[in-house]
Amino acid sequence: MKKLINKLIPPKQWQLPVVILLGMFVGLTAYTFKVSNAISYLSDSPETCVNCHVMNPQYATWKHSSHREHATCNDCHVPHDNFVAKYYFKAADGLRHATMFTLRLEPQVIRIKEAGAKVVQENCKRCHSHLTKNVSIRNNTYEVPHGKVRSLSATPKALIKVKEKE
Repeated sequence: MKKLINKLIPPKQWQLPVVILLGMFVGLTAYTFKVSNAISYLSDSPETCVNCHVMNPQYATWKHSSHREHATCNDCHVPHDNFVAKYYFKAADGLRHATMFTLRLEPQVIRIKEAGAKVVQENCKRCHSHLTKNVSIRNNTYEVPHGKVRSLSATPKALIKVKEKE
């Protein structure tokens, strides 16, 4: 065990630079978590979805729908099989969203990915099984909570102000 520990500790002349680099890494990571409000993504709060401005049309259309009384974003958009599946999906999807937003790759019109569509489909069936047996978000004539969201500029009431934390 002692040999292993000795192999992990850098030579004396490298210890200070390694400590400085590790400190910078930890500091930048903590700063990124603070600035991105990363802890909020562990919650089910719909306001979390508008941490970046890209989701304002989706938030605004949900906020003006009847679903706001009964369902949050996560009720529809993440699996409810178990705790692990839920947070794995949130992490993977959130990482994709964060990367696209950070690199400015987000499209003008946001479309759900196939994996997300399958999750939403299952959640529609889970909540609305008492209403119908064959619910499909692909070929429906029903209005989903987001209506016909096309883009930030084409969505009524898309410019929202989320209550600031005190």
